[in-house]
Amino acid sequence: MDLTSKFLAFTLLGAQWVLWLLIGLSVISVAVMIERLMFFGRRRVDLDKLSRDVQEALRSGEIDAAVRKYDRSEAMEAVVATVGLRAAARGPGAAAEAMVGARSREKLQLERRVSILGTLGNNAPFIGLFGTVLGIIKAFNDLSENQQAGAQTVMRGISEALVATAVGLMVAIPAVVAFNYFQRIAKTRAATAEALGGELIAKVA
Repeated sequence: MDLTSKFLAFTLLGAQWVLWLLIGLSVISVAVMIERLMFFGRRRVDLDKLSRDVQEALRSGEIDAAVRKYDRSEAMEAVVATVGLRAAARGPGAAAEAMVGARSREKLQLERRVSILGTLGNNAPFIGLFGTVLGIIKAFNDLSENQQAGAQTVMRGISEALVATAVGLMVAIPAVVAFNYFQRIAKTRAATAEALGGELIAKVA
């Protein structure tokens, strides 16, 4: 059996296994979306109140009280602020370096698993198209083996094959929307944490 025949035997499996693959990818996509929504939901903080508390702590010198107040908060802004407050006694340079490190670590947490959605959004349509191509090849092969069936056999096979492309788009579109949404949240929180850090440094200096 030559190489072409081997590939033909593979393509004649049709698009069914591609559809199952896309269903599996859609489950992964939904799971990541739910996990990220819960993750971001747990990491919210009242920024105005946090900013006021930081400024008051620096003004009054009661830094330990402010640190204890936000020490258990998982919000990026609160984590960066508490790190900066702890390092404030060593001067603005030390506080700035500590907050840069904390911001980088927290940003990695915010962007974790989001790349999965980006990958699915970019590649799911191509996986669906691959399934469609396999289905079309199988449809024409069925026609060659049963020419009496005519064009109706090919049309039915092609219509079934196009389902793979549709499913691929169904997986990709929500993944792209979610990817952009989570990326925007991560960038916004990183920017607010940086702004809060700037305010803290200004008070320390």
